[in-house]
Amino acid sequence: MKKNLSTNKIYIGIGAAFCALTAFFLAVMFLYTDDWIIHAITIVFSMIYLFLGITLIILLRKKLLLFSESLSLCIDDMINGKNDVDFDLESETLEGKLNFKLKRLYEIMQRNNSQIKTEKQEIQEMISDISHQVKTPIANLKMYNSTLIEHQLPLEKEAEFHSLMETQINKLDFLMQSMIKMSRLETGIISLSVKPAPIYDTIALALESIVLPAEKKGIKIMVDCAPDFIVPHDKKWTAEALFNILDNAVKYTSNGGKIFVTAAMWEMAIKIDITDTGKGIPEKHYAQIFKRFYRESDVHDVDGIGIGLYLSREIISMQGGYIQVKSEIRKGSTFSVFLPNKILSDVKE
Repeated sequence: MKKNLSTNKIYIGIGAAFCALTAFFLAVMFLYTDDWIIHAITIVFSMIYLFLGITLIILLRKKLLLFSESLSLCIDDMINGKNDVDFDLESETLEGKLNFKLKRLYEIMQRNNSQIKTEKQEIQEMISDISHQVKTPIANLKMYNSTLIEHQLPLEKEAEFHSLMETQINKLDFLMQSMIKMSRLETGIISLSVKPAPIYDTIALALESIVLPAEKKGIKIMVDCAPDFIVPHDKKWTAEALFNILDNAVKYTSNGGKIFVTAAMWEMAIKIDITDTGKGIPEKHYAQIFKRFYRESDVHDVDGIGIGLYLSREIISMQGGYIQVKSEIRKGSTFSVFLPNKILSDVKE
């Protein structure tokens, strides 16, 4: 059976060893010579040696006890989450070095705790946002369904209610699809396939789905992009990011407005500008419009859930790029998408 030695037993053992060594030394000296002067000197030196040895053991024990108490207090403060833990970093001793390591460990723990709190808050906000987004369509569906069940409506009115219900169902479906995309991107389930390809084709792919809505509003779309601009990017997801920006441009541009898409190759990146003649965005909202589920209070009559620009930023960021916005109220906005024109080693594939 394995036995655990306590600190006290170790010190008692060392003291006993000192005493035994002293006794052995005295015995040898007494057996070696009969000179009483040598015997007296031997006894004096042995007593001094024994006294110094025991004193050293006591001092070491006291130092170790103080060190262990100080270490225990630091660890207790760390466990209890105390913000002002006292680490002795001044002394160039083993205790100082250990405290330095503990301080680094504590800082890492604090950062991890802060990150966990932030992530928890973000999850709570996301759940609240999703609940808010789902609540209105479901309430409308319940109301339309109850009306159809409880009242005998003319066929035209009934068809109108069915159309309204289909609109709400489509909104819920769009929300779910957007949430799935967002979840897959954030968790890394979807990996980007970054390959050199003409950016012109990607812009064309993004424009396919907004041409019809733009035509309905009489909005002209003009594109200026050289066909030979080859940029490493994920064609499918980059087109998705550009589509989200273009879709917003169509939604918030009045009938008869214009949208310009231009691409310019820079030394380190390609810049894609999407400019509209829409309502504009206040400068104080530049950062907020990229947040999940954010929508300005005066645009709730326009279809949308406020997740498109968030997805666009995530997709572009995952490829080592970024998005800038400039806008003037009642004049329009320009979203500038920057993508590296060389494959970066830190691109998330």
